[in-house]
Amino acid sequence: MTSVAGMRNAERRTRTTEGTKPFDVQRVRADFPILRRQVHGHPLVYLDNAATTQKPQVVLDALTRYYTDINSNVHRGVHNLSELATEAYDGARTKVRRFFNAASDREIVFTRNATEGINLVAFAFIRPTLQPGDEVVISAMEHHSNIVPWQLVCEERGARLRVLPMDDRGELLIDQLDALLTDRTRIVAMSHMSNALGTVNPIDEIVRIAHARGIPVLADGSQAAYHMPVDVQALGVDFYVATGHKLYGPTGIGVLYGREKLLEEMPPFLGGGDMISSVTFEKSTWNALPFKFEAGTPHIEGAIGLGTAIDYITGIGFDAIGAHERDLLEYGTTILESVPTVRLVGTAPRKASILSFVMENVHPHDIGTIVDREGIAIRTGHHCAQPVMDRFCIPATARASLAIYNTRAEIDALGAALRKVHEVFG
Repeated sequence: MTSVAGMRNAERRTRTTEGTKPFDVQRVRADFPILRRQVHGHPLVYLDNAATTQKPQVVLDALTRYYTDINSNVHRGVHNLSELATEAYDGARTKVRRFFNAASDREIVFTRNATEGINLVAFAFIRPTLQPGDEVVISAMEHHSNIVPWQLVCEERGARLRVLPMDDRGELLIDQLDALLTDRTRIVAMSHMSNALGTVNPIDEIVRIAHARGIPVLADGSQAAYHMPVDVQALGVDFYVATGHKLYGPTGIGVLYGREKLLEEMPPFLGGGDMISSVTFEKSTWNALPFKFEAGTPHIEGAIGLGTAIDYITGIGFDAIGAHERDLLEYGTTILESVPTVRLVGTAPRKASILSFVMENVHPHDIGTIVDREGIAIRTGHHCAQPVMDRFCIPATARASLAIYNTRAEIDALGAALRKVHEVFG
């Protein structure tokens, strides 16, 4: 196995494109304490970032500071700790708003994760007006989280779920979208980037086609948001969801962006706590946006940690992040294609940071088990995208997914481990 410690000097300062600031991957790696640990006697090579990213020390420190310095519930409290916690919590919302370039903090709703954000839109925006014969359009590459909520509301209301297909490279057939839409289509909901294939979809074009027919669009940005800048106003989306634990932030915190006009018109999703304005036994009224959709005590430290993670990402900059990750993806593609019997799944020309693959006569779980013994963490299975596996006529894939702290040497280590898999099963 190639030693991470023996990384080439050229990798200490990653190649950058003209106009981007230098990116020192070793300095970035030093910010993530978990990367210093050993697994089965080998340096940890963490290539499971599409499932969740590791956390920089500044995020861990932010969580600790909340509990040691200002732990208190937010809003309505007049004592000092509550005021400090409220300031930090509300400040995190502003950071999220700037990160996604929403027009107002009122358009940023904190959720538990992207899945809850999709469910919120499905049940509070679509379900109340969905009629028998209406349609919801998704794509063939969706995560289960962007399939099941729509199935639930469609089944309840007698509506129909329609699917935009993709080709053998894992690229959506966008030229078929317009014909798929009808006067009964109530929403288009598609991933910005596939978690199983790495394909980056042209959300702005999807929005243009749908909006020409007056159809709103939700984009699932769970994967895209930590690889590339997301400007919800430039994309033109009506809703956008993301999850904190993939943005180098804590688990249990997510984001729903929604156009203010649409959020105002939507009924609450959950009831109780901070989402009320007044309550009597006869009637309750709702709080202003975004609190109308944030029932109960929120994940205060999660929001603060997410805000800190956004500060961290912003400090590095997506120009540098993008250049580094593109280099890794290109290099990783070359290395994996050189391993006997490896076949990549998902080869769209526009993709990012995900290498899904199969090996002839080897189950992905066996691949994952063997490379784990070399200290390498990858994901194996259907990746909560069973229809994608069905489309490619495979039960599962092995998936190596990349992030800002990964290196070419780690990809070399994966390649060496996969050659051992080939030797075992060859």
